[in-house]
Amino acid sequence: MAASTLDEERELTIHPLVATSMQHNNQVISNIRNLTASLFGVAAGTLGLESYPGFIFYLAGTLLVSILLFVLKTETTPGKYFYRPLGDMWLGEVFGGLSGFVLTWTLFYGLVRA
Repeated sequence: MAASTLDEERELTIHPLVATSMQHNNQVISNIRNLTASLFGVAAGTLGLESYPGFIFYLAGTLLVSILLFVLKTETTPGKYFYRPLGDMWLGEVFGGLSGFVLTWTLFYGLVRA
C-alpha cells in the first residue's frame, strides 16, 4: 500500500469520522445559510436593488459567509468536519437559501418603495 493510504488509515483510527457529528455540522451550516440568506434579502430590498445586482449581492454575500465559515468555524481544515468539504461547506445550501433571499428581498423592496 502507498504511504498516503497508511497515513489516512492511521488518521481515521485516531480521529474517526462520526456520522451524527457530520450531520450536525451540515445542519448548522444549513441554518447559518438560511438565516444569512434572509438577512441578505432584507439588505437587498432596503437598498432597492433590482434584477442582476440583487442576485450578485446574494452570491457575493454567500461567498463572504463561506469564507467566514472556512476561517472561523473550521479553522481552515474543513475536512475534519465534513465528508465532502467542497460540496457541503462551500456550495451546500447556496441555492436552498435562494428562495428565502428572494422572499425577503421582494418583501422589503415593496415596503421601502411603497
